[in-house]
Amino acid sequence: MKRNSGKSWLSVPYIVWMLLFSIIPLCIVIYYAFTDSLTGEFTFSNITGILDYATIFLRSIWLSVAATIICLIIGYPVAYTIARCKPRTQRMLQMLVMLPMCMSFLLRTLAWVALLEDTGIINNIITSLGLQPLPLIRNSGAVILGMVYNYLPYMILPLYTVISKINPRLIEAAEDLGCSKAKTFTKVILPLSVPGIISGITMVFVPAVSTFYISQKLGSTGTVMVGDIIESQFKGAYNPNLGAAMSLILMILIFICIGITNRVAGDEEEVMMP
Repeated sequence: MKRNSGKSWLSVPYIVWMLLFSIIPLCIVIYYAFTDSLTGEFTFSNITGILDYATIFLRSIWLSVAATIICLIIGYPVAYTIARCKPRTQRMLQMLVMLPMCMSFLLRTLAWVALLEDTGIINNIITSLGLQPLPLIRNSGAVILGMVYNYLPYMILPLYTVISKINPRLIEAAEDLGCSKAKTFTKVILPLSVPGIISGITMVFVPAVSTFYISQKLGSTGTVMVGDIIESQFKGAYNPNLGAAMSLILMILIFICIGITNRVAGDEEEVMMP
């Protein structure tokens, strides 16, 4: 006890960091969300004012859910394949998955703009073949594509981590008992990988629902998302109170997702064998 208490000062930098960059900013957001922009008096008008943007909230949720589902459909087979490779091959494939994350998020998005725009690389190839250019940009599909490309690694890595921890003896036992490969996957592998699925869904959905740069560069006025409105409230409309209220709602959503993830992750060690 004395040894631990003597080293308790080591946590001071972390506490100061959390206080300055997490707790205080969160309190400021809550203050602005429940105060009037002119008088500074307590009010719920900012929260109720979010109802005027209900359509944009629903659109953001819909686009984020679509991107998350696509990431899961693509990411699960990739993660499963990596987990079943040899250790050396696994390390190489992990590096390839994480390699795009070493590049700036903005550059990755601008690269897709260069590919999809009306005079971009893809349409130049199409027109060189004598065909009409396709509307590849400034639509919902382009926004979903941008989110899938940028957030796919956040789905693959948690899935890989969980699938690689599944005890091979459980799979061998299922096969010895007469289960086909398909039934082994649905009855053994898939249920045991649920923690990774939940974690991946959270890690993709949370940043996707609050994104704004992707929708600005790849979307149009018909694909405006919550992140765009929050940015406009601080930069254009000069109504930080409403922007803070929207940010607060998004934070609540994030806390809910994290709570679900922690609840499921708490059972991971009970269903996984090291």
